[in-house]
Amino acid sequence: MKAKAVRLYGKQDLRLESYELPAIKDDEILAKVICDSLCMSSYKAANQGPDHKRVPDNVSENPVIIGHEFAGELVEVGSHWASQFKVGDKFSIQPALNYEQGPVGVLSAPGYSYRYIGGDATYVIIPREVMELGCLLPFKGEGYYPASLSEPLSCVIGAMHACYHITPGCYVHNMEIKADGKMAILAGVGPMGLAAINYVLHREDRHPSLLVVTDMDQARLDRAASLYTVEFAASRGIDLKYVNTGKMENPVEELKAINGGNGYDDVFCFAPVRAVAEQADAILGFDGCLNFFAGPGKPDFSAMFNFYNVHYAYTHVVGTSGGNTDDMKEALHLMGKGMDPAGLVTHIGGLNAVIDATLNLPSIPGGKKLIYNHIEMPLTPITEFAALGASDPRFAELDRLCKAHMGLWNLEAEKYLLANF
Repeated sequence: MKAKAVRLYGKQDLRLESYELPAIKDDEILAKVICDSLCMSSYKAANQGPDHKRVPDNVSENPVIIGHEFAGELVEVGSHWASQFKVGDKFSIQPALNYEQGPVGVLSAPGYSYRYIGGDATYVIIPREVMELGCLLPFKGEGYYPASLSEPLSCVIGAMHACYHITPGCYVHNMEIKADGKMAILAGVGPMGLAAINYVLHREDRHPSLLVVTDMDQARLDRAASLYTVEFAASRGIDLKYVNTGKMENPVEELKAINGGNGYDDVFCFAPVRAVAEQADAILGFDGCLNFFAGPGKPDFSAMFNFYNVHYAYTHVVGTSGGNTDDMKEALHLMGKGMDPAGLVTHIGGLNAVIDATLNLPSIPGGKKLIYNHIEMPLTPITEFAALGASDPRFAELDRLCKAHMGLWNLEAEKYLLANF
């Protein structure tokens, strides 16, 4: 059958192409991709090409489909999987396969390494290793965009689970953020920071007693505060504070002052900026854990780290870049319980918008760019729907639907988009 996809051929060489998909094998599944959320990791893959660890060396001869935060429905199920999956099932995929058990290469992943599966395609062939490793995840909720955003949400869930603390005199690392501890999320109101705030506020088993979220962009801080309110956090037993460190003379001392002059138990660095990483280190308390979440684009990125505190105050650092399958299942579970990830989304577009958006992702303001693969539509900020509605009544209706949901993308808007564009 015919499919269309954005495929990577080399450094900054993305092409939107139509091509023939082969018939599926008994151990494969054919799927229709409804939407994909663009990720900075795809920007890095597109710019690094075969130098990227997940992109094959022969990508110029065998192009791969980009995009790894996608959702859709199953169209044809190979006989090997007929007892587990059915035509019409909605799905999300965990792209970080378990390589130790899998038959694929060490770093192979949908969206980076495969010829026939990736998020920015109309139809894909899901290979057997995805099912064998339990990475094809059913989605029972409404719509599609929540399932697409379960992958980025799983990344911040994994970051929280990867933190650890110790008991002095004992050689056991107690995994997890500190229950009822003090947490800071630095550079925390970008897309992934918003996902982290959303998760902290909705998590069922543990949370900090104090959550300080910083940034230097007051408009983004204000938007975050309107989405994830101080009042809702208080109802969950969390003292939430949004702080503009750009207005502080001494951010380290002033951030500590918010915590009574003390350091923080868990600090998350959401920007690959040396000053932010060093600030994160400087506000760690005794046994403080720094999670360096933001992936640098340059392999020689470095920052100063206080090793005096490593020795005497037991401070430590971990780095996470993704979640595992259990993290995605937790994300899907929480969304089934009412946690809406729509606050991450600021732009909507069609498959025709993917190339320019991916190659220019760092310079496009706002949060997540959500792509609907079976429509044509320029990448459009939700805030511009009203103006576009003056000449196109479809945008006027999208604007009305979003304004009815605090200006956010929503299930009604998605349903209307799919029916009318």
